[in-house]
Amino acid sequence: MLARLDRLPVWPYAKTVLWIVGVGYLIAFFDITNVAFGLPVFSKLMHLTASQASIPITASLLGYIVGAWINSNLADVIGRKQAILSATLLFTIGCIATTFSFSLWWMIIWRFITGMGIGAEIAAISAYIGELAPASLRGRYTAMANIFSMVGQGLVPIIALILVPNFNWGWRGMFLLGALGVITLFFFAKIPESPRWLLTKDRYEDAKNIIDDAESYVSKKLKGSLPPLVTTADEVQGKGFPTAELLRSPYIGRVILLLVMWFVWYLGCYTWLGMAPTFFVDKGYTLTGSIGFMLAASIGYPVGSILSTWLGDRFERKYTILVGMVVWTVGFLAIAFFSSPSLIYTAVFVLSGSLGFFLPLMYALTSESFPTRARATGVSLTDGIGHLGGAVGPILATSIYAWGGAHGFTSAFVYMGITGFITIVILPFTISATRKPLEVVTSEEIGTSV
Repeated sequence: MLARLDRLPVWPYAKTVLWIVGVGYLIAFFDITNVAFGLPVFSKLMHLTASQASIPITASLLGYIVGAWINSNLADVIGRKQAILSATLLFTIGCIATTFSFSLWWMIIWRFITGMGIGAEIAAISAYIGELAPASLRGRYTAMANIFSMVGQGLVPIIALILVPNFNWGWRGMFLLGALGVITLFFFAKIPESPRWLLTKDRYEDAKNIIDDAESYVSKKLKGSLPPLVTTADEVQGKGFPTAELLRSPYIGRVILLLVMWFVWYLGCYTWLGMAPTFFVDKGYTLTGSIGFMLAASIGYPVGSILSTWLGDRFERKYTILVGMVVWTVGFLAIAFFSSPSLIYTAVFVLSGSLGFFLPLMYALTSESFPTRARATGVSLTDGIGHLGGAVGPILATSIYAWGGAHGFTSAFVYMGITGFITIVILPFTISATRKPLEVVTSEEIGTSV
């Protein structure tokens, strides 16, 4: 049955599937970055220092880690659809409660809850899209789903510019908008369960029905016969606790390598996403001007994601990511040493475009590295726990900023650039999985990642 799925040359489901999952992604990624634009106002209201202002960001990312791990183990046991549903409910509740923050501790608690839902959502969707897509299209459709997420991030500075400087409640409105993700639950019955996950649970008839429908859909679309079957490895039944399987040979090497990669990258990424407007304000730009700089990201994020749909499966994924990471690193160094307004606009576009380009492919590469019976858990143990880097990053960056004194702004952006450079060094040691059946990657190439 998996050979039947992997031979299909086009997306074999209704576009509704991508829209439903994509809108959930859009809201989740909107909420990841909206805190950066609400915090400057909240910090002034609460008279917070820069270090205190970074704590809600840290809390959100710690929640991301906890939520991703708990929900991903559930996703590998009870299914992808149920995991996405529970994650959406969790971050919706968190967003509504955060809207009514009246103290630092209230903000910290509910950003933690929101982070739990977001982490769970991203881990489950990363596994889900990769398992639905035929082998030759995994990169393309992971990137296509992530176009929504990049649009979500791109909308943040636009909406922030409208709400935050002009309305006393504007920063609260930013958080409340994150609750719109609950809308996707009304259409949830329209998306199929992962046939790969169903096979790990011996639910052969359910998996067969989904694959039969996929073949019928493609046959009508192509108006001809389907490509011939290509022999692939069998899916292995899921047994035991997913985390326990990944923490022993042969997968422990992949877990460690990808965890280090995500941790280092998130050190710089979440410093950028969470603290950039604050750094610009401290350098002397107005809040409106600082948010205005980030408007360039509204164009860059979707442009980068669209580019990744074209190139995601054309070349070996890890080297495509590496090229994007080089551009990312150069963007930080440009701001560090040449921080004129015009260059900042250009660099923000470059940074957001490169992130929109390589992030979907990093998610694809991570989910490809683990077997279906523990794939969502593998994403949570690497990308999820890697968010510790995001939790530590803003705090470390503010310390570097203070240590740098008159050159604190430059020091902080050099630090972000260094995290990109280290990620570049790690990437060549990850697996090669582009256009290969997932079962082949996990059964025949085990141990090649380190």
